[in-house]
Amino acid sequence: MDNNSFIQFKRERDLGTIISDTFKFIRENWKEYFLTILKIVGPILAVSLAFIVFYMLAFSNIFSDKESIQNNPMGAISTMFSWVAGIIFVYTVLYTLLSMSSLYFIKSYIKNNGKPVFAEVKENVFKNIWKFLGLGILVTISVMFGMMLCYAPGIYLAVALSLSTSIMIFEDKNVGDSFSHSFTLIKGQWWNTFGVLIVVWLLIMVLGQVFSVPAFIYQMVQMGTIENDNDPTAVFSLFKDPIYLTLTIAGYLFQFILYSIPLISAVFIYFDLNEQKNLTGTFERIDNLGNSNNE
Repeated sequence: MDNNSFIQFKRERDLGTIISDTFKFIRENWKEYFLTILKIVGPILAVSLAFIVFYMLAFSNIFSDKESIQNNPMGAISTMFSWVAGIIFVYTVLYTLLSMSSLYFIKSYIKNNGKPVFAEVKENVFKNIWKFLGLGILVTISVMFGMMLCYAPGIYLAVALSLSTSIMIFEDKNVGDSFSHSFTLIKGQWWNTFGVLIVVWLLIMVLGQVFSVPAFIYQMVQMGTIENDNDPTAVFSLFKDPIYLTLTIAGYLFQFILYSIPLISAVFIYFDLNEQKNLTGTFERIDNLGNSNNE
């Protein structure tokens, strides 16, 4: 039986359609999509949020203790760097799992005509995590190196390689082939891809800032109160404030959810470019039509 709400990924789209179909996909599949994400990413998400809380508490304790900083400044710096390193590691794992879960969910959605299978998604995520991490490290090093060369090469590489994860997952390529095929796929379409990505990311930034407003307002109000205190270190007590911590965590959770939007948009971009150059979806529909007629 055909699924009338099924979104056909394998076709060409313009900028407006890519953005509208991204939100349509989320709107029509949000329950299954986010439930799948949480089942896979939930434990590491909880760890990452705990890291944020403990980091802010550690930050408050260190800089509230003037005597300790004066006696052992390197110890304070070392502690802060340890927390930062821990947060970077946890968030690297978190967003790797989120990216993989999102892309494999879409792959299962396409394969099963709009009915993704959780077991299939989970198996693919944990089976290919090291390959995905390897590609992520290669892309990150390449973009950072490009940024060191006067920014422009880094921006070019960031846009071109934004398709590499989709290539790896939807074409089952290895790290090297996914990396190199990104440049082949985006050839002649870099500016169009850049336009879509910049619009999506600007939208994400605006939405993300909206949810950061409550924490910012509360911070400003508390800062005004703390200014009346003669102790200059009193400002760091804000990072122990349970209300401020709650608002900050809520902001991070909302940004985590928003990160799904550019991931899904990148998949639509990948299929758009792939269709323009290879007509994969067109050939599949012709084959399916032929099979239906034979039956």
